[in-house]
Amino acid sequence: MATYNDEGVVLRTQRLGEADRIITILTRRHGKLRGVAKGVRRTSSKFGARLEPFAHVDLQIREGRSLDIFTSVVSRDLFGKDFLDDYARYTAAEVMVEIADKIVAEEGEPALQQYLLLVGALRALGEGTTDGVRPAAMILDSYMLRAASLAGYAPQLDSCAICGAPGPHGYFHPASGGMVCARCRPPGAVAVSPATLAYLISLLVGDWPATRDVPESRISEGSGLVRSFLNWHLERGIRSLTHLER
Repeated sequence: MATYNDEGVVLRTQRLGEADRIITILTRRHGKLRGVAKGVRRTSSKFGARLEPFAHVDLQIREGRSLDIFTSVVSRDLFGKDFLDDYARYTAAEVMVEIADKIVAEEGEPALQQYLLLVGALRALGEGTTDGVRPAAMILDSYMLRAASLAGYAPQLDSCAICGAPGPHGYFHPASGGMVCARCRPPGAVAVSPATLAYLISLLVGDWPATRDVPESRISEGSGLVRSFLNWHLERGIRSLTHLER
């Protein structure tokens, strides 16, 4: 069987038999992969702890008939160690890997930009941003908006999602695709303040300096809009968000 090398971030794990695990990992060159880590649940395993969710690793992989096999694992960054004792950041990381798993639907298809975005978001959760530490909710919401944008369905923020009229507009409707004008406003659309709209646009384009000193009320309002949008557009919703909200 042929072998190949790659690097990736562990998204989730699943028990297999008495000692093995199936690992789902988002890789730099091969997109999303599911493979078997043999004996990883034994206490004598050399790389069991390296294949936990959020781990950023170098891999050697052997091709298998149905599932490939991880034969060597070397740690690059164990992101989880930076926020294991911080509930908000840990649960934000859980949401990120779940979204990455759902957005990159096809196994084996290249997903370099999604991979790089996830690595950067997990690193930001552990280290803050270039101009200072940001709340976990802010980093998560920026990741969610940008992941959706890479997947081709970012919310429309600068024009009406229904008629296309240039904005800014004052209402948000997830099912319609984002901001809507007063004329097109469907039932259930919520009013959005100009400051919150500007904040969401900053998160979408990654303009961290513009988010400095944003009040908690605006972060909370923006989070509600972003999460309602992602839950609507991902088929089965985001289960880990329930833990985050608690």
